[in-house]
Amino acid sequence: MNCNDWIAGFLASDPPRSKSLVVTIFGDAIVPHGGMVWLGSLIELLAPFGVNDRLLRTSVFRLAQEGWLGAQRDGRRASYAITPDAMARFVHAYRRIYAPPNVHWDGSWTLVLNGDGALNAAERAAVRKELLWEGYSVIAPGIMGHPAADGPALDELLKRLGVAGKLFVVQGKAMRQVSARPLSDLVANGWDVAAVAEGYNKFIAQFQPLLAALHATACDETLTPEKAFVVRTLLIHAYRRVQLHDPQLPVELLPTPWPGTLAYELARDIYLHVYAAAERHIDAALRREDAAAPSAEAAFFDRFGGLA
Repeated sequence: MNCNDWIAGFLASDPPRSKSLVVTIFGDAIVPHGGMVWLGSLIELLAPFGVNDRLLRTSVFRLAQEGWLGAQRDGRRASYAITPDAMARFVHAYRRIYAPPNVHWDGSWTLVLNGDGALNAAERAAVRKELLWEGYSVIAPGIMGHPAADGPALDELLKRLGVAGKLFVVQGKAMRQVSARPLSDLVANGWDVAAVAEGYNKFIAQFQPLLAALHATACDETLTPEKAFVVRTLLIHAYRRVQLHDPQLPVELLPTPWPGTLAYELARDIYLHVYAAAERHIDAALRREDAAAPSAEAAFFDRFGGLA
């Protein structure tokens, strides 16, 4: 099997939705190049995935309506950029995607409490939705918790939702002097770890044959810069879908062996094989519409522990 065969098989069996694919390409390829792209370049980047002009225009229009993208016109040309409000979420999400899954547990839990009803119904719904996306679980009515919370990310989230100062945020540990259930039991009650593991195992089954082909040089003749970009995009698209549903629990609270570790290593190895050739395609596509389009920023090369 070569890379062309793998790409064709993947697109036939699990074709990505165009709107979600646009989000992946913005996060993985456009943000490192300044976060703005002309529509003509975006059309060129999406074409190998079978996304036509009409479907792409519909996708970016909907993303603009939802506040993810802002549009500008220069004569007959249109460009799209991630809005300032959405940029913080993009940066946070993609920083998480490329980071190794090695969170450890100090035995404590972070709890977010709405004990005195300071939030209105809309605020409660927004906080619940965002905390669930961040991997928190409902511990009890009005209480959400996580055993390895990212403090700065939580602070940014509460400020973005306009509820900073309205909630109680505490850390707690089990009292050794009291005979009680171990706090680790909260994992089984709060998270469907088996479903997350199933997602990782599906990802591994999809992409292990591709890595084998890359190691065996079966892709050497077919891996053009455009094909490398397609592989890289499909890789991050599939990994993003699984990884962003992972609550990022500490390794001490996960089954052993945890497939998320193998999935990360697999994603890193494939990314290392294709990222440089993919960058040549991205640069060429962006500069066909804007000769001054910037190369990838320095932070791009920190992905997956370093791309050197």
